[in-house]
Amino acid sequence: MPSHRTDFWKLAIKIIFLSQTTAGILGNFCLLYYYLVHYVESKLKPTDLIRMHLNAANALIILSAGVPNTMAAFGLKQFLNDLGCKLILYIQRVGRTVSIGTTCLLSVFQAITISHKECCCKDQKTKASKYIGHSIALLWVLYMLINIIFPVYPLIERNSKNLTIKRDFGYCSAVDSNEINGTLYSALVVCPEIFFSLLMAWSSGYMIVILYRHKQRVQHIRSTRVSSRICLESKATQSILALVSTFLAFYTLSSILQGCVALLYNHNWWLLNINSLTSLGFPCFAPFVLINCYSVVPRLSLAWISNKISNSSCK
Repeated sequence: MPSHRTDFWKLAIKIIFLSQTTAGILGNFCLLYYYLVHYVESKLKPTDLIRMHLNAANALIILSAGVPNTMAAFGLKQFLNDLGCKLILYIQRVGRTVSIGTTCLLSVFQAITISHKECCCKDQKTKASKYIGHSIALLWVLYMLINIIFPVYPLIERNSKNLTIKRDFGYCSAVDSNEINGTLYSALVVCPEIFFSLLMAWSSGYMIVILYRHKQRVQHIRSTRVSSRICLESKATQSILALVSTFLAFYTLSSILQGCVALLYNHNWWLLNINSLTSLGFPCFAPFVLINCYSVVPRLSLAWISNKISNSSCK
């Protein structure tokens, strides 16, 4: 009976990994394609530009973590050498940190936008878009440089007497850092993540207050044009609040589980798999949160598909 139960849960983990990874790839790449088309046509708003890079970072996480974990769950173990393992872990870290930074940037930018909506003229929107582009580029470059320290650090410490630990990730094994590297990781990664999370929580609370005030104002406004504008702003803000709430829920749980994995050297099978699933939660669900809040995307997609079908049937 215990062996049958174990086989059942292993099969369930395989199905969950496969469905989660497949859904995440489809969702992120569909939205990324949608934003890239509008980016080429110069129709992207600053918030859409941030979402595009958020989808790109989430796609990196799924390709570097979801795909290898799914392959490992189906029995393909240790298929990466040491160099491949370091490269995959590096891409995971870059994707995770950029995802956190862009989500925070999106939340703060929307909070600033709705608090100064009366000053949103075209010149300021152009300047904001320019600054947003520079901020995102800085995030990518900064975290690519910061995260390259961790695959390089064990090579520097190879001849030292400090103890190193080899960790098994299922699809590969890598030499983990010692206490100094752990402190370095906390200073360069953990502390900024906590800061970004607190900043997101503050901006979310601020936006909730602004939304409440807008709701009260709408009741006293008779102009349809003004009330519709406020309604659109509220919908955009609500979508970002939903995205930030999803982020905080998944990343808080993921951070706790990653802390347990870091502290416990004899890893439990359940702990490793649940940690992998929760770390993929936000990258996989984020595009569907955006699609659900912005119904124009699936409508345009469905219209495009229906036109293609009708054209092919006519031929």
